[in-house]
Amino acid sequence: MMSFLSTRPFRRGLAYIGALCIGVTLSFAPTAQAQVNVNLSGFGSMSNKFPIVVADFAGINGTEIANIIAADLTRSGQFDVKRVGVMSTDSSGTPNWAALAEAGGGQNVVYGSVSGTTVHYNLGDTAQQTNLQSLDVSDENMRRQAHKVADAVYEQSTGVRGIFATKIAYVTGSTLFVADADGENAQAVASGSSIISPAWSPDGSRIAYVSFETGKPVVYVQNLSTGARQTIANFKGNNSAPAWSPDGSQLAIALSMDALSNIYIINSNGGSPRKVTNSPEIDTEPFFFPNGSGLIFTSDRGGSPQIYRTGLGGGEASRITFNGSQNVSGKISPDGSKLVYTSMRGGGYSIAITGLGSGSDQLLTSGPNDLSPSFAPNGMQVLYVSGGRLGLVNADGSFSTTLPSGGGVTAAAWGPFRQ
Repeated sequence: MMSFLSTRPFRRGLAYIGALCIGVTLSFAPTAQAQVNVNLSGFGSMSNKFPIVVADFAGINGTEIANIIAADLTRSGQFDVKRVGVMSTDSSGTPNWAALAEAGGGQNVVYGSVSGTTVHYNLGDTAQQTNLQSLDVSDENMRRQAHKVADAVYEQSTGVRGIFATKIAYVTGSTLFVADADGENAQAVASGSSIISPAWSPDGSRIAYVSFETGKPVVYVQNLSTGARQTIANFKGNNSAPAWSPDGSQLAIALSMDALSNIYIINSNGGSPRKVTNSPEIDTEPFFFPNGSGLIFTSDRGGSPQIYRTGLGGGEASRITFNGSQNVSGKISPDGSKLVYTSMRGGGYSIAITGLGSGSDQLLTSGPNDLSPSFAPNGMQVLYVSGGRLGLVNADGSFSTTLPSGGGVTAAAWGPFRQ
């Protein structure tokens, strides 16, 4: 165990949290699952959701594609989805709008056809009896086809970019997995020793993480396309908690090379680190503001773990969390307006969210062991770890669900938008 986690309640608390826990040797590894599973526990009013019908797509894999689209929209917590079979159309391809409206009970309908590696998709308005959106989605992977269609439906309906075609990363003991945003199609990308603190590069091509394969925590960056990886930080003491700068050129890391732990910035291809904080206590878990103006980090400098902010040039740090006996693992929303973090309330860890500068917060989950929060790239949902499983909750707390992972999860991170 790290020496700086061994004495005070803060250090014991942080050791309890997966992002900072070392020596974890969980052996269970999830397998990719073929079925789409949406386990719902939403509590938002159904009347506040968009009613929508998803029809089977005509052609090979048309039912499977429709199932994935329906599951994506349902999992957003913003749609009341009904499934129907293939739509009937006349000789010109015009759907039977009246029959569809009566069968589906929703104003909008998703329908289309599959031809080879191309999905022709339509979003129809049954009241206006017209298509709101039509496009072709070409991809050799059926799941990506479906996710891209769901993204188009989501953006057309809400005005917000969809996140269904993005990726997530999560750790189960000694293995780092990358999966689709619905938790399916999980692929192992790194294994062999305890791994913690996965962090996506802004372009989604690389993941930084900490591995203990040499007997101490070392920061690596791995290219997801080639599998090649580079040692970024292997200095004296502990090297941990990597976080990418918005432009991907730098990493903020926690190093104990000359103290308990302070925040440093280092080039994303390695080099000499530059010290940002200088505290006699523990500073760890850095995260950049999306505009690159500064950092947040966790520190016990005030006697208990709380989240602070500072500029990239160092200087005085200011505390930004005040509710809860411990507040750790902070992440800033993509628009820079909100902070999500793990908060100890009543003896358990829950996920909390606050508007930066507002002074008030909201608990998104009820605990008691909810850790490692991460915003979706559109800021609408938060991925987290709950009792060893992947949890998902809307950023307004209106809906929650779980994702397939197999269990034993210790850390998670939502990847960025990709072109």
